Amino acid sequence: MGFIDTFKRSIGMEEETKRKSVSKIISEDLEESENVSITPDQPFFEIILIKPKSEDDMDYVRDQILEENPVIIDITYLEKESQESFEMLTRKLNIIRKEHCAEAILLAKTKDTNMILVSPHKVKVIKKG
Repeated sequence: MGFIDTFKRSIGMEEETKRKSVSKIISEDLEESENVSITPDQPFFEIILIKPKSEDDMDYVRDQILEENPVIIDITYLEKESQESFEMLTRKLNIIRKEHCAEAILLAKTKDTNMILVSPHKVKVIKKG
């Protein structure tokens, strides 16, 4: 085998014939066993992005936290709408945090968006930096 062949193989232009493809290995394993069950180590969560415009929308956020789904809230509309709307938002968020042990973390704050991640107690959010 020459230099060119070795170079082509090293950059992936030519595969070695000794290697089995991943799909072939998986299909061989599936043929050997009749019942295959794949169970994830952790449950799946739905992460919902919501732009609340009313108290009902904030109640929906609370319901999602009760179902243990994290929620990303874009509070820009309520922040610009009126002082009463913004106070309702903060009151509801405080209730969710206190009564349901949820975490609220500021994700982004720009002139166009203001996003908060609200996660239920079961979902661990690690803050770095």
